[in-house]
Amino acid sequence: MLKEHAKLMKVFAVSGEIIGRKKLQKIIYIAKKLKFPFYEKYNFHFFGPYSEELTLRVEELYNLGFIEEVKEKKGGYFQYRYSLTEAGEQFLTNFELDMPYLSECMNELNEKPARFLELVSTVLYFEDLSKDEIKEKVFTLKSKQRYTEEEVEEAFSYIEQLRNVAAS
Repeated sequence: MLKEHAKLMKVFAVSGEIIGRKKLQKIIYIAKKLKFPFYEKYNFHFFGPYSEELTLRVEELYNLGFIEEVKEKKGGYFQYRYSLTEAGEQFLTNFELDMPYLSECMNELNEKPARFLELVSTVLYFEDLSKDEIKEKVFTLKSKQRYTEEEVEEAFSYIEQLRNVAAS
């Protein structure tokens, strides 16, 4: 059980700070699709792939004092900032986690806006479909986001780029 928690803590360790619950959900989902050993179950939700397991795991890590969660008022909503605490860093030293290229991938993903990661994760969620079917899903299910054809093409290219980094 704690090994799955440690993997998530490793993400915080290499990322420094992740801003936003939605962004965190998308980063872990994308990493899972890149064959990193994350095993949380995901379902398609309002903002794309979502894992209740991940939400609970983050809550447990916060309650144990291993991650810090800072809630900030941002316009009409709240935003959450996550980072590893000293206790979390200490706890993480008890685990040998073999996740080569995690740091490069996490830093790359963490630099992207949550809106773009939502698109990328949605494309990955439907990756078993044809490219045209994926586009149709994106334009139908994510119509409120108003993604453009160019953004969807950028998402496809970005996924290939990430797979090259993860495989190198």
